[in-house]
Amino acid sequence: MDARLHHLQGKAKRVKPAELVELLRECYRDKSALRQRHLAAARAVTDYDFNNTYQYVLNREEIQMQWLADAIQDRGGKVDDAPEVVVKAGSGKSGQAAVMRDDAAGAQAFVDKWKPRLPAVANARNRKMLEVIVGETIEAKRFFDQMVGGRTDLLGRSADGARTSGAVLPTRWVGEKR
Repeated sequence: MDARLHHLQGKAKRVKPAELVELLRECYRDKSALRQRHLAAARAVTDYDFNNTYQYVLNREEIQMQWLADAIQDRGGKVDDAPEVVVKAGSGKSGQAAVMRDDAAGAQAFVDKWKPRLPAVANARNRKMLEVIVGETIEAKRFFDQMVGGRTDLLGRSADGARTSGAVLPTRWVGEKR
């Protein structure tokens, strides 16, 4: 092994095991807050194609939060979910675009906070998990930016170019209990 590499590794500040649990808990709280925001935004953004993209982002965030929760609980920690939020969209397309711009900014803030912290995570498995979460958050930001620009084909295109028009209902239908 190169002696210079050993010297460099000795200078790097690494996250200790006890600090790792707190770092993962902090990331979980931040991701939970982001997910709550996106859940509320999905209720406000009713355009069918844009809402489908929100549903995709929400599903990915649920998986990310499960990964984080598992990593935290494996180390004896507890997770804290963020409280629900309400998002009010202005009227029409401009109101929905404002919501999507805010979500793009929120995703960028998450990336700006977490990406520089990744090299300090000594546990390769947890570092890779965090890298994937940051990468998927970058993808979500790109989706939000493209929705603001009017792109409706983010999750794929119809073979014949047809588009599903309309809006989603503000509340989900629940079947009657019998």
